Amino acid sequence: MEDYILRMQNITKEFPGVKALDDVTFCVKRGEIHSLVGENGAGKSTLMKVLSGVYPAGEYEGEMYVNGELKSYSCIKDSEKAGISIIYQELGLVSTMTICENIFLGNEITKHGAIDWDGENEKCMELLQKVKLKENPGTVIETLGTGKQQLIEIAKALNKNVDILILDEPTSSLTETDSKNLLELLRQLKQSGITCIYISHKLNEVLDISDTVTVLRDGKTIVTKPIQEVTESALISYMVGRNMTEVYPDAKHTPKDVVLEVKNWTVPTKKDPERYILDHINLHVRKGEIVGIAGLMGAGRTEFAMSLFGALSEKPTEGELYLNGQKRERFKNPREAIDTGVMYLSEDRKRYGLILSSDLRTNITLSSLNKISKGGVINLDQETEKVTKGIRDLNVKTPSILQLAKNLSGGNQQKVVIVKALLTEPGVLILDEPTRGIDVGSKYEIYQLMHQLADQGICIIMISSELPEVIHMSNRIYVMCEGRITGEFDTSEVKITQEEILYCAAGGKD
Repeated sequence: MEDYILRMQNITKEFPGVKALDDVTFCVKRGEIHSLVGENGAGKSTLMKVLSGVYPAGEYEGEMYVNGELKSYSCIKDSEKAGISIIYQELGLVSTMTICENIFLGNEITKHGAIDWDGENEKCMELLQKVKLKENPGTVIETLGTGKQQLIEIAKALNKNVDILILDEPTSSLTETDSKNLLELLRQLKQSGITCIYISHKLNEVLDISDTVTVLRDGKTIVTKPIQEVTESALISYMVGRNMTEVYPDAKHTPKDVVLEVKNWTVPTKKDPERYILDHINLHVRKGEIVGIAGLMGAGRTEFAMSLFGALSEKPTEGELYLNGQKRERFKNPREAIDTGVMYLSEDRKRYGLILSSDLRTNITLSSLNKISKGGVINLDQETEKVTKGIRDLNVKTPSILQLAKNLSGGNQQKVVIVKALLTEPGVLILDEPTRGIDVGSKYEIYQLMHQLADQGICIIMISSELPEVIHMSNRIYVMCEGRITGEFDTSEVKITQEEILYCAAGGKD
């Protein structure tokens, strides 16, 4: 008989207008790495929130057994006592506190009614050694990169004597090196007896690290199989409910005249004028062209986009901006950029792209109110018409335009942000990590949309950390390293390899 550490049986969870989980069964063997995959909105995160006590007993139907015992949690603390810990895609660390303070937050070691700092520091060092992190416990979180913060989250979970570790999209914001280090750590945790539930849209990682995989679709369990019995194409078919022969749409563009160009675009740091965030960037985009910007984390890609959009606190001290061949002043703020036809979509849609507590109608028209208002009064009929059409055109899954943004899946939130951008009628659209944290089906739809927009004559600048995405989607590619352009490739002239891009991203010249 199989030794299951977790059995979730006939789990059903409903929200207003949506059945997020429909009679789901999910069983995990002791000591394995079990991946949970599916499109955005399939129910993965909802199922894990049931398991971790975010949705307490009474808010869902079905039964849950941990180590053979029937469990019903009233809060997250109950699940932690049962040895369950979850690490979300958006890390839950307090950036202004130290590593040690974060690890023991809510679980402080005390002596005589006061925090035992010596005891915490000693235990913290032991935990950091387990996750192979050589940092001082007194290091403040905000000084660390995302990869190290992810390891600190795992150390925090290990401090709670975790038996089942849930990781939700743990590598979505990590570099390739940090991702490999994390996967190796999970293998070591498996050897030490910890069971891992791994949620990811990166199917190559799922195939690499998993023992078993379960696919959810539309809130239902589709299949559970040993990883040796599935292929990437089979997983995609299970996830989307149809065969997908291609990950990237096959499309060709005929770029025309240069629409946007920057020359010697330079931004020094505030603290040291001799050092540069952006160092003499020269770049152009033509009408109907998709230009990719690649580079390692910290290369300056997002800083370039924000400075161009007028959203970077440090202003360029050198450089020229041309639109449609005409030199113009740099944008003073994002409003000026939007009014001129330049729109930027942030890589952090939840922080900078959406007001999560507001409905879709409010979110979508926020940047284009001047187009649906007169004399300071919004034309509600026109607003509803435009929002409804945008949601329909991009196939946003929502019961209503009055649905709160926070209730949508990541993929549908990303589509909402794109609808919002398109209502501004941009001539230049800057997409920063447009497919981060979304499933293959939603990715394909966004890729198709990008090609359609390029065919309509819109210039697209796409910043992406996924090299296959950059290579397959771009007409031309710029590579950045330490605020400089270190490579430029024309994908129509020659087949570009990931190794060539990485060489330039590490500082080598093409």
